[in-house]
Amino acid sequence: MTDSDRLLRRYEALLGAVPQTVWTLSADGVVTTLVGGEVQEKLWHPGEDGSWTDAIHPKDRDGLERKWLRATRERTPLDTIVRMRAEGGSGRHRYVRIVATPVEDQAGRIEWVGSVADAEEHWRTRTREKLLARMAPVPAARDLSEAFMTTAAAVVPELADAVAIFLVPHEKATDSWSTGTLPVDQVERVDLAPGLPALSPLEPDFLLGPVAQRAMREQQAQLMTFPEGHPPEEGISPASARWLREAGATSVALVPVVVSGRTVALAATATCRGNPPCDEGDLALLQDVFQQMSGPLRRTMELQSARETALALQQSFLAAPPPVAGLVSTALYHPADSDAEVGGDWYDAVSLAPDALALSIGDIAGHDVDAATTMGRVNSMLRALAYDSGPDTSPAATLARLDRVVQALDTPSMVTAVHAILRRKSEELWHVTLSNAGHPPPLLIPAGQPARYLHGLTTADPPLCVADAVPRSDLHAVLREGDVLVLYTDGLVETPGTDIGHNLGRLRERTDELAGLGLPLAELVQGLLPPVQNRLDDIAVIALQVRGKR
Repeated sequence: MTDSDRLLRRYEALLGAVPQTVWTLSADGVVTTLVGGEVQEKLWHPGEDGSWTDAIHPKDRDGLERKWLRATRERTPLDTIVRMRAEGGSGRHRYVRIVATPVEDQAGRIEWVGSVADAEEHWRTRTREKLLARMAPVPAARDLSEAFMTTAAAVVPELADAVAIFLVPHEKATDSWSTGTLPVDQVERVDLAPGLPALSPLEPDFLLGPVAQRAMREQQAQLMTFPEGHPPEEGISPASARWLREAGATSVALVPVVVSGRTVALAATATCRGNPPCDEGDLALLQDVFQQMSGPLRRTMELQSARETALALQQSFLAAPPPVAGLVSTALYHPADSDAEVGGDWYDAVSLAPDALALSIGDIAGHDVDAATTMGRVNSMLRALAYDSGPDTSPAATLARLDRVVQALDTPSMVTAVHAILRRKSEELWHVTLSNAGHPPPLLIPAGQPARYLHGLTTADPPLCVADAVPRSDLHAVLREGDVLVLYTDGLVETPGTDIGHNLGRLRERTDELAGLGLPLAELVQGLLPPVQNRLDDIAVIALQVRGKR
């Protein structure tokens, strides 16, 4: 045996010791297997009429083709990871690493020598790191919409062709465990690969299918695979099955998102357009990705709980104005259109005598449960002081007493307020005395005349809790038959980046337009509210209209 023969045998023995297939590709396109080492799962091989590219996963073919063309054009090595179909008819693919190097013979022709090695674990580790890196912004998301957008972008189209995320309100989940039905809110975030049909809006009585219900109840991910466009008749809701047929789906993965031991959302993904179905490895990656949403969901739940608590506190103090002969009254409270924005706005009305009424409105600095709690205490104190002082007391004196009490007994928070006392002078005439502690000016709408603000000689007195022994003043006005007095909080006229003086002017113009229509008091007040998109702060309003003694 010559030295060359010994070297060749040693080389062949070395190649046979590694778990990979070694092949050559001649200049005329003939593939020859030199060493048939297998990956962990046997790969599919084309027949005489097939091409080896048929074994590549459809989502990887274009990328591999571009890399191969560049390598052949530039005569540079190729090193890439793709999915290749496993042997058998299951449609399962396995990640492999293809390495090929060009070799030039003496005639200048290029022959490629390459290998195919198993890369399943390597790819999953690398992909998991990449997806979790994409998900890094999710825990800091400002809201659920942002969290869902980041999550969907990480998943589509790499792991799935479609993603839908359902939120389950706590009260619905609690009530439905015993019945076996789990109603959900509307789809919160949907992301679809190009070319897929849109999802139809859910019907009000939409229920998830039995498999989805089991995933949520048992807090275990579920995977269903099926022939293209033929989802099972059982286990999937009719609406979902219709869409899966139209999309040519091949699998559905259902991943529950668990927060503090409770299933709060369900992520549903699908592979479509005949793409190979999701497998158990893909499902494990999806579980890692979607569980990253638990942080934003937990914060949202905490904010929602705080908001509901604050709203309950506020509503407990926002009683309807008492009936008073000769006066028509209305009041409303609108929280800001934000999960976190629940503050300390309040209004109140208390009867001091058959012909006297105390009216107040105010705002506590802050937007949280503490602000709502402080609001309740301040409101209660003012009500008690007003009733104890009686109808003949100066509102300025009552606000001065409130200021001293709050600063002495409570942790001071800046408070703005208007406190007014209305006294009947005749059947169609009421006298108003009010004091303004740093609050937007009350709006007087005389019958048949332009609206005007009730200002003092200079500006409003300072807010409460800003200094000791602040001098406070009273302002007087008269209400006649048909006149309207409106007290409101700053959410009605303040918008960031705008001038408060301009906004007050716009409110007065709007008031004149509505007053000219002869609307009932409640409709007039509703018409004063800004558009929903501009309600960035809480709004409280209480209004009275003189309608003669009845």
